[in-house]
Amino acid sequence: MQQQDLQAVSPLGLFLHRRVVTMLFLGFSAGIPLLLIFSSLSLWLREAGAERAAVTYFSWAALGYSFKFVWAPLVDQLPLPGLTRKLGRRRAWMLLAQFAVIVAILAMATIDPAAEQSSLTLMAFAAVFLGFSSATQDIVIDAYRIESAEAELQAMMSATYIAGYRIGMLVAGAGSLFLADWFGTSGGAYYYPAWQWTYCAMALAMLVGVITTLVIDEPPQPESVGVLNSGHDYARFLLMFVVAIGGFVTVFFFSGDIADSIKASLGAMLANPFLAAFLVETLRLALALLIMWLLALVLVKSGIVGYSMVERTYLMPIRDFFSRYGWSLAWILLALIGVYRISDIVLGVISNVFYQDLGFSKTEIASVVKTFGLLMTIAGGFVGGLLALRYGVMRILFLGAVLSAATNLLFMLLASIGYDMFWLYVIISADNLSAGIASAAFVAFLSSLTNVSFTAMQFAIFSSLMTLIPKVLGGYSGSIVDAVGYPDFFLITAILGLPVLLLIAVAARRFEIRDGSS
Repeated sequence: MQQQDLQAVSPLGLFLHRRVVTMLFLGFSAGIPLLLIFSSLSLWLREAGAERAAVTYFSWAALGYSFKFVWAPLVDQLPLPGLTRKLGRRRAWMLLAQFAVIVAILAMATIDPAAEQSSLTLMAFAAVFLGFSSATQDIVIDAYRIESAEAELQAMMSATYIAGYRIGMLVAGAGSLFLADWFGTSGGAYYYPAWQWTYCAMALAMLVGVITTLVIDEPPQPESVGVLNSGHDYARFLLMFVVAIGGFVTVFFFSGDIADSIKASLGAMLANPFLAAFLVETLRLALALLIMWLLALVLVKSGIVGYSMVERTYLMPIRDFFSRYGWSLAWILLALIGVYRISDIVLGVISNVFYQDLGFSKTEIASVVKTFGLLMTIAGGFVGGLLALRYGVMRILFLGAVLSAATNLLFMLLASIGYDMFWLYVIISADNLSAGIASAAFVAFLSSLTNVSFTAMQFAIFSSLMTLIPKVLGGYSGSIVDAVGYPDFFLITAILGLPVLLLIAVAARRFEIRDGSS
């Protein structure tokens, strides 16, 4: 269906398009695992009596989301025996990842963290496996979305994917807490079977994704650019991946105690424990990545893994991006990807604390910010998808950036007003609608940048890059608020959005997105 045809279709007709509806269900499947690692699991562990420090270690389970580009080439290159022949390469990997997610959730359900000390270690391994499996599902769903429909439909598919993802997060977050409470557990009366049944119910919810994978069509196969033409090639490539990741995990795991002692000493020296922790953890991560790279290099130099194999799977996707757009434009696009969501993410890190400081209760925050805000985000996503189809992705990308920065100024107003439910509803409506519009346009923009020959690898790099800088800055949001106060902090987050507008304006002059409107 060409863009002119899509523009003639009613909004309801677009929402009911088969590809668009498909992304709603796949988004739901992708949204289930995340909060089962974070908020829901944290509450479970605290009810079970785990120390707060031990609970925070479980955040490492989400490292897979930040480094999924490392194994994204596996999704592009490696066929799955039996499954790929029957389902195709995308659906085969999707089904495998979904079953792995289900197994990981069920494994967590079988572990009582209050039983003995070793149970926390087992829970950590299960949570890491869930993070890895969920990130793999994200890789293949992103690739499927980009390859399964023309560029003109990507904005609407992105909108429904975001809607499904948010609904999945709501089910795994508020839904799991409701179930656990209904089954009879609470902070003062921990009851392990309640959490066990809750996580089993979340595993059952993943069948939505499994059924969707089995009934959808495989997207067209792009012309192959890989060099893995035999079982021997597959085995060597997999060996390189396992050895390199094993080195990364080993260094990161065994350096924990040393890192803690260095952070304590450096924090006292700098009189800033937050800066010390950031520096030490950055060096620790860099060391683990260096070891991973050295191990891969040793395998290549020894001839166990051919250089051409590494070049085609890891280097060619990067070279392809720079060759298609040229070095100057490519760096502009990467800079735009890295900072587009900076205003939203930096503010979002401390938003719940802000609401509490104003006197809003947890129930009010949950009902207005989480539930009502979710509905506004979904609505904004659909509006953003329709606007992008009508006016072009780059124009709505610019609009989303303007709205994201401008709505941050509304938080200055709320800070001066104080506790007021009416204004909380108004500001959450504006902020989440803006976020939905911006997110739909941004995901469509990222999709347009990928080459279908390297879909999984390139989109994994983009999606990792888009949160890296904002999350690093977001870690200092509390310190900034302590130094300047909430009103000036919100002003700073709005000002951070100004370079984004400049980057979009520069990129739009030199970059023509594949939607026929930009």
